[in-house]
Amino acid sequence: MREYKHKIQYYETDKMGITHHSNYIRWMEEARLDFLSQIGWDFAEMEAGGVLSPVVSVECRYKKPTTYPETIQILVMVEEFKGVKLKLAYEMKNAKGETVCEGKSEHCFLNPDGRPMRMDRKFPELFEALNNQIRKQPR
Repeated sequence: MREYKHKIQYYETDKMGITHHSNYIRWMEEARLDFLSQIGWDFAEMEAGGVLSPVVSVECRYKKPTTYPETIQILVMVEEFKGVKLKLAYEMKNAKGETVCEGKSEHCFLNPDGRPMRMDRKFPELFEALNNQIRKQPR
C-alpha cells in the first residue's frame, strides 16, 4: 500500500506562510479516498452503488508546521472495522520523515434511506478488503 502524497498549495497557507490547520482534515479525506481506491473500492462507485459513508468524528494532533511548497506523505491505517463503523488513523510526514500531524476519523456505512448498513452482508468483498488492512501497515 503506497502512501498518499499531497503538495501544499500557496492558498492553503495563512498570513504567516504556515499551512492553515483546517487543511489537514481535507488531506485526511483525500488520503481516505485514495486508500479505498488502492484496495479496489472507488468511492464514487460505492456511492453510485448505494453506499453512504458519513464522517462520525475526526481528530487532529498537530506536531510540526508545514509550508508551501512542501510535499506531505500520508499513511492511512485501519484501526478498527466491525462492519458498520470504520476507524482510520493517519500519519502525515514531511520530506525529512518527521511526523507533522496525526489524525483519526470514524465513518459509518449507511443505506440510501439512512439506516446502518452491515457491510459483511451487503458488500462482503469490501468488508473483507477492509478487514485485511487492519494493523497491516507500520506505525
